[in-house]
Amino acid sequence: MAVPKVVIVGRPNVGKSSLLNWLTGMRLAIVEDRPGVTRDRIDYLMSHEDRYFELVDTGGIGFQDEDNLTRHIEEQIQTALDTASIILLVVDVRAGLTPVDEEVAQRLRRLDVPVICVANKADDRKFDDQAADFYRLGRGRIVPVSTKQNRNRSVLLNLILERLPEEDAADETQEPEMKVAIVGRRNVGKSTFVNTLAKAERMIVSEVPGTTRDSVDVRFELDGKGFMAIDTPGLRRTRSRGASIDFYGTHRAHRSIRRADVALLFLDATQRISKVDKQLAEYIQNEYKPCILVVNKWDMLAKTMVTEKWVRYLHDSFPSLRYAPIAFITGQTGKNVKALLNHAQMLFKQSRTRIPTGKLNRLLREAIQRNSPPVYQNRRPRIYYGAQVSSQPPTIVLFCNDPQAISRPYQRFLMNSVREHMHFEEVPIKLFLRKRQPRDERDDVKQYNDAAAAAETPTEDELLDENSIAQLTDDAYDHSHEDEIEGDAYNDIADDAGEE
Repeated sequence: MAVPKVVIVGRPNVGKSSLLNWLTGMRLAIVEDRPGVTRDRIDYLMSHEDRYFELVDTGGIGFQDEDNLTRHIEEQIQTALDTASIILLVVDVRAGLTPVDEEVAQRLRRLDVPVICVANKADDRKFDDQAADFYRLGRGRIVPVSTKQNRNRSVLLNLILERLPEEDAADETQEPEMKVAIVGRRNVGKSTFVNTLAKAERMIVSEVPGTTRDSVDVRFELDGKGFMAIDTPGLRRTRSRGASIDFYGTHRAHRSIRRADVALLFLDATQRISKVDKQLAEYIQNEYKPCILVVNKWDMLAKTMVTEKWVRYLHDSFPSLRYAPIAFITGQTGKNVKALLNHAQMLFKQSRTRIPTGKLNRLLREAIQRNSPPVYQNRRPRIYYGAQVSSQPPTIVLFCNDPQAISRPYQRFLMNSVREHMHFEEVPIKLFLRKRQPRDERDDVKQYNDAAAAAETPTEDELLDENSIAQLTDDAYDHSHEDEIEGDAYNDIADDAGEE
C-alpha cells in the first residue's frame, strides 16, 4: 500500500505554507505575507501515532502570476489533487468567506476524497464563531487553528488519522489488476502495439473511456492475469516560443503515468532520442514509477544492429533510468510483446515487495562497513537504522544524526546496495532521511520498533551499532562500479546501421 497523501489547498495567502511548517515542525516552505510565494509542490513524509503519510503543500488556487507561471502552478495543484487521500482546505478566518473560497470548494466537490476545512489564523476562541461561517462551503468538519499560537495542532492531526485509508493486510497478498501506461511521442507505434495485442490474444474484455476525458483504458487478460493498458495520444514538439512540447498532450501523458503501476516508454528504433523522450523519462522518474524502455520497430534494424550498442545509447540518453529494463519489440507483428507484458508484471510485483526491517538493517550495516559515509564539515555522519514504511513505490526511511550530511551519491550507493540483495533490481526506491533526536538507548529501540510497522519485530541487537560506524573507513563513495559510456554512442549506432 502506498503512503497516503494529505494535500493542502486553498486560495493564495491563507497560510498553507505556514500550516505545512507548523504540522511538520520544520521550516520547509518559504512564508511571506504576500500571495504566490509557493509555486511548486512541497512534499514531506511525517508520522503521527505510528501512521505515516505525506504532507503536500501547493500553490494558491486562482493566483494570476505575473511571470506567466500560472499554468505550471495549476498543473502542480491538479497533480497533487489527483493523488490525494485527504484534502486540507485552508481558509483565513480573519478575512472571512470569499468568492474564491467558494470556487475552491466547488472544485473539490468533484473529487471523491475526504476534505477537512482548516480555519487558519484563529489565534483564540473568539474566532471560533467566525470559523462557523465556513460551514456554508459544505465541506464537513471545520477545525479552527493558529499556527502562530500553536492552537489545535493535535486536534487536526488526530482528525487526519481518522480519515486516512485503513491499512489492509490483504493489499499485500492479493493480486490486483496491473495498470500499464503506454506513453511516447507520436508515430512510435503505441496504438499499433495495443491493437496487435488485442488481436493476437483475442481476450479483450472491454474498451471504455478512462476515468479522465483524455485517455482510453483497454482491459486485457493474459495468461489468466488481468491488466489495463492506459493508451494516450502521442506527444509532439511545438514551434511556439516558450512551449517545448504540446501542453495538452503532456497533461494527458502525465495523468496516465500517475494512474499507472508500470510505465512503458515507447521509442522508435529508427530515430534519435528526442527532448520529448527525455522529458517523459524525467517525469516517470520523478513519479517513482517502474518503467520499461520499449524500443519498437526493431525489425527494421535487427539485421544491421547489435542490441548492446542500443542499450549503451539508451543508458547514455537516460542516465537516471539505468536500472530500468529495455525491451526490443516489433509491435506490428507482435514479436516479443508477450515477453514485454510478462516483464511488466515482474516490475509490478517488485514494486509491491516489502523488506523485513531486520534484514534491511543488516544490509545497511554491511554496506556502511564496505563504504562509510564521506566526511561532512570535518565530521562523519552516522546512520542509525532504517525501515521500509510502504510499497508502490518501495519507500525507505533512514534515521541519522544529520540528513544534510548524507550526500546524494552516498544515498544512491546505499539504495544500490539494497537493490543487489533484494527484489528491487529494476524499480525505483523512494528514500527519506530523518534526523534522530538524542535519546537514551531504550527510547532508541522503541523508535526503531515503531518504525518497523507491520514488518518483522526486530531485536535490540539488530540496531546499527553507533560505535562500529564511527570506526569504519574514510573511503568516499566509489563510482568505479558504474559503467562509463564514452564518445557519441548514437554515432556508433548510426555507423553500424549504415554498414551492410
